[in-house]
Amino acid sequence: MSEDGRVQDWMSRMRWDEQGLLPVIIVQEGSGEVLTLAYMNQEAFLHTLKSGEVWLYSRSRRALWHKGETSGNIQKVVGMRLDCDGDALVVSVEPQGPACHTGAWTCFHRPLPAHFFQQGASARSLSSAPSTADPLPGAVQEKPSVKKEEPFWAVEVGGSEAALGAVLEELYVRIEERRHELPDGSYTTYLFREGTDKILKKLGEEAVEVIIAASKNPSDQTDLLEEMADLLYHLLVLVSAKELKLEALAHVLRARLSMNRDRKYSRRPVEPLQPATGEKNTDDTNE
Repeated sequence: MSEDGRVQDWMSRMRWDEQGLLPVIIVQEGSGEVLTLAYMNQEAFLHTLKSGEVWLYSRSRRALWHKGETSGNIQKVVGMRLDCDGDALVVSVEPQGPACHTGAWTCFHRPLPAHFFQQGASARSLSSAPSTADPLPGAVQEKPSVKKEEPFWAVEVGGSEAALGAVLEELYVRIEERRHELPDGSYTTYLFREGTDKILKKLGEEAVEVIIAASKNPSDQTDLLEEMADLLYHLLVLVSAKELKLEALAHVLRARLSMNRDRKYSRRPVEPLQPATGEKNTDDTNE
């Protein structure tokens, strides 16, 4: 049997769901740590075999994506294992960087409190409200002996971590859906139909609203937060309208963060002005 024939034979054993997808568990080679749960369709599977790097199918964007294409955090495939029922695939990889869009090494970095499932601990049902002494469901717990850098988008709200990056990504996915589907009655649809000039105008207006709200300096910052949220929303609409990706924007921010500089800098060196030949140097600085 030819190589293509063997590949097709294996694909025939895979139980693709009604959408033509197969869940994929991506684990780190050697440690076996689970990095990501994602999905492949047959095209993504074939791309993965051909390139030796992980390709997946995004259900929200309804499109193929090459893991690490914009961030550089590609995952080189070392092995694949199909489960006994043929309806799930484990892919062992050598990751070239973090697997999670938040910057965490693995997507599974939000441990639930141990007393939820351990016997002998203080009795408390999952349906009860969390106490102030317990970490909230979804909050990141860190080992005391390990110091890990907090994601730069993480902010403290009421003692729990609010992952701004995750919220922005979810909002961006919704905006992308509006751009492709253009449902009637949607404000986002209205912006896309009006075009880039309208989006830019609204973005400018919202920036001014943020400045005005911030200049008032009230004790209640609710209005300022609302205006900031409006500004971020319209910025994401512009990102979508320009067919950019959040991963690309995150890559630029991450690169600047790694430079460890707070001061404003120019993208290219500025050459000092030189007086024209025969003219006196009017610079009043000391030579």
